[in-house]
Amino acid sequence: MIEPLYRADDSRYDNGMKYTRAGRSGILLPRVSLGMWHNFGEVDPLQRSKEIIHYAFDHGVTSFDLANNYGPGYGLSLIHISEP
Repeated sequence: MIEPLYRADDSRYDNGMKYTRAGRSGILLPRVSLGMWHNFGEVDPLQRSKEIIHYAFDHGVTSFDLANNYGPGYGLSLIHISEP
């Protein structure tokens, strides 16, 4: 079965997330970042990981820590959410 494509919530930047400018670059970063270590990889099913990521993005989170050197084993925190 092919999953329907994810469509971001149109009001994702109006959900109350606060953004702060980073240094002199002027880039706006959310005050919350989603770190993907113990809740991703082998711990939860892929579908649950997708739900968490989509929820975060729909609520204004635009910073995702994808480092693959955390957690119980090397590389277990990095997930691939797009289907071939």
